[in-house]
Amino acid sequence: MEVRAARVKADQQGGAEVFANRSDAGKQLAKRLAYLRDDDVVVLGLPRGGVPVAAEVAKMLHAPLDVIVVRKLGVPFQPELGMGAIGEDDVRVINNDVVRQLEISAIDIDKVEQRERSELERRAERFRPDGVRTPLAGRVVVIVDDGIATGSTAIAACQVAKAEGARRVVLAVPVAPIDWTERLEPYADELVCLDTPYPFMAIGQFYSDFGQISDNAVVACLSQTATALLDATAPVRDGEVDVQAAATRLPGHLTVPHHAKGLVVFAHGSGSSRHSPRNRYVATVLNRAALATLLLDLLTPAEAAYRSTTFDIDLLGQRLVDVTRWVRDQPELAGLRVAYFGASTGAAAALQAAAQPGVNIAAVVSRGGRPDLADASLSAVTTPTLLIVGGDDTAVIELNKQAQARLGGENCLAIVDGATHLFSEPGTLEQAADLARDWFIDHLVVASPGRSS
Repeated sequence: MEVRAARVKADQQGGAEVFANRSDAGKQLAKRLAYLRDDDVVVLGLPRGGVPVAAEVAKMLHAPLDVIVVRKLGVPFQPELGMGAIGEDDVRVINNDVVRQLEISAIDIDKVEQRERSELERRAERFRPDGVRTPLAGRVVVIVDDGIATGSTAIAACQVAKAEGARRVVLAVPVAPIDWTERLEPYADELVCLDTPYPFMAIGQFYSDFGQISDNAVVACLSQTATALLDATAPVRDGEVDVQAAATRLPGHLTVPHHAKGLVVFAHGSGSSRHSPRNRYVATVLNRAALATLLLDLLTPAEAAYRSTTFDIDLLGQRLVDVTRWVRDQPELAGLRVAYFGASTGAAAALQAAAQPGVNIAAVVSRGGRPDLADASLSAVTTPTLLIVGGDDTAVIELNKQAQARLGGENCLAIVDGATHLFSEPGTLEQAADLARDWFIDHLVVASPGRSS
């Protein structure tokens, strides 16, 4: 559990932070959350008042904004006491301790849920007319409200986000009572608050403008933020390129996101191409983290027809060196640090190229690679290298272990349980992509002060 400490005010005469309006509060909260910008984040606003605050956070993080529609399940004879919560997709979270202590029957729970489910569905349809929801599984979910009073709705939202597979739940608010962490820390992985003033009587006392937010305003806010995200995250360039590698022209696909922080050049394995759906998926994950990607074929179609050429690591490595020189001559890529992502034989080519003097590669990631084929070059590789192997790819695991022992610089072997050589099992490619993204961010992107706490 992590708490981003708020300012604590104990001035009986006031002195607490006063926000002009929810947008102002959101902008200030967004600055506090800037360290999340490189993560795979979804921002969820609690309707209605939390949505304008959340919109500013989503803009800062270049993250999708959605609402989290939840309903507390109140005890039948004491509705203010929660016995659970429900969310969309039939998510239901029950507090078994409350149910057991108050001897609430399953029939009573079902009656309360039926009533609350009807209202939840009405609100979800109103706020999200197209019915499309942002998936939460495996992502960092930032739940935002305009403040904490009792905390019951925020607790329900955190519970539902966890039930829907969120990797990490961050609850963020502009203002909350001084004891808010004691009540909410069991439900979120991290709590963020700008101010915890005392005395605290109502959220509205800390806003100059705390007018009601209509359903129409929520819908408009979601729409405007989605449009702004599309404009802000649309790639500067995304399409096919001809790469000049010495005397050979190679086809590639270059994607350069706005404010790119680095470039990853992909080298695929034998029998594959720049159109590989697996590598394209990994590239998409990297693009979301503001990394440019270049997927290319290191061989011409005529060369790729011969097995002897597809396994010529010296040739492939030299081509990658030539491609790297071409990259650094492109105005739109000028100044970006370069890294390699290699699969199968492409991993050996990446290591072979990284070992060459003067290439100055920032990081290498191998997925299901054959680094052993780089052979004598391994000891000359001082580039930080991550080797990702499927847990069921036993022969390749051993080859990677042997190659790892010979690498000359920082390195790590990551084994993805349940994955075979192509990472075709459900969820395994996603894990590999996340590992690669994190490695590149740590070694390719120069950390900024905003990333520290």
